[in-house]
Amino acid sequence: MKKMLSKFYDFLMYFTGWPLATLLIAGGLYFTLRCRLVQFRMFTECFRVLKEKPCTPGHVSSFGALMVSTASRVGTGNIIGVSTAICLGGPGAVFWMWFTALIGGASAFVESTLAQIYKRRKLDNSSYGGPSCYIESACHNKFFALVFALALIFTYGVGYNMLASYNLQSSFETFSFYKPWHCWIFGGVTALLFALAISGSSIRLVKTTATLVPVMGVGYVLFALIVLIINITNIPGMIVEIMRDAFNFKAIFGGFAGSVLMLGLKRGLYSNEAGIGSAPNAAASANVSHPVKQGLVQMLSVFIDTNLICTATALMCLSSGVKPVSELAGAMYVQHSLQETFGIVGPIFIAIAMLLFAFTTLLGNFYYVENCFAYIFGHQPGKRALFIIRAVGTVLIFLGAGMRMDLAWGIADIAQCILAFINIPVCIIIGGVAYRALDNYIEQRRAGVDPIYKAQECGVKEKTDFWQ
Repeated sequence: MKKMLSKFYDFLMYFTGWPLATLLIAGGLYFTLRCRLVQFRMFTECFRVLKEKPCTPGHVSSFGALMVSTASRVGTGNIIGVSTAICLGGPGAVFWMWFTALIGGASAFVESTLAQIYKRRKLDNSSYGGPSCYIESACHNKFFALVFALALIFTYGVGYNMLASYNLQSSFETFSFYKPWHCWIFGGVTALLFALAISGSSIRLVKTTATLVPVMGVGYVLFALIVLIINITNIPGMIVEIMRDAFNFKAIFGGFAGSVLMLGLKRGLYSNEAGIGSAPNAAASANVSHPVKQGLVQMLSVFIDTNLICTATALMCLSSGVKPVSELAGAMYVQHSLQETFGIVGPIFIAIAMLLFAFTTLLGNFYYVENCFAYIFGHQPGKRALFIIRAVGTVLIFLGAGMRMDLAWGIADIAQCILAFINIPVCIIIGGVAYRALDNYIEQRRAGVDPIYKAQECGVKEKTDFWQ
């Protein structure tokens, strides 16, 4: 039985290699071309719409929805994932992370715009939605909609949250006081704090992430800038090393599953999540006058995650002069790098950053989970069901702290692969709805009016809860 399960696991892991990389690149490039480079030509527009307040007071704003998706994206993967990719693949993995983010912005725009168009109304007139809703409404396929909802619950409630818990406790391994059994103490404390944080409403989750995410993100980037200033003489050599390794034939194709290209793409996808259908669950909750507004805002989340936070981690490590080797893969490489620059202050800073990043990731991920349960039930789960869902989620976080590193990453890779193989083809099939919405938005902006969306005027044949 154990041998059979091992073979099945290896079979699933195969799809997280070049098949997923091909899908990711092809989907991102396709959406980039169909949206006519929307992530570049409308980048400044993202900031303009971000400042808008919700159309209905008290509902989720564009900024609030952005912070939930960013909370999920900006997590332990921005530290551990980047370190792992560099140590196992080489410095060139950083370039391929950047590449993933550049084309991923278009994927994030399309999926989030579709989520806004097909979002559903709650009893209090607020909204929820995501890929499950647009798969059912636009593709008329309830079965795949349910499969996606269940896969996302498994991905974020099990895979990603257990991985975040593992990554959090692993950041303390370099301290002298750490013992192997301490992982359960850290897991227990994390699970308890998580249980307390999710005891309120979903609006409370949004407010919590909207407060924590900007503070931790800005603080982390500022700390990285200080590191770069201190190690300024190493920067030219670091940039040369990244670019040389990124286009090294042997580094790209040698042992492809563990190559610099593959690790960069996989860790980039794990970090920014563009195209796998997670962020649309947050995007659908925003109260805006036009779906494209939230599509543009969600592109920012990809930029913040990869081009700012992941880049900050990579440059802090590579500028330190500490050589990335496989034995240091994970939190240890980041901590060794910062210890080289700041002494004991470096590892302490990373431990605090990991604590904040992991905590907001857990909250953002669980927002997605509850959103999918709302879809499955057809309404917000009742108090008893919600208690059971949250209790199970808390137990999984505790158990995740004691997992093996390879198993933790493997589960997360397989889980995100399932989502990507459903979501990207669906977005390609029904993407015309998003492209027409973009044209409609640009047309109204050129006319000098605040864009307002009407579904039927933009060729949406299906009945929608909003935009009539």
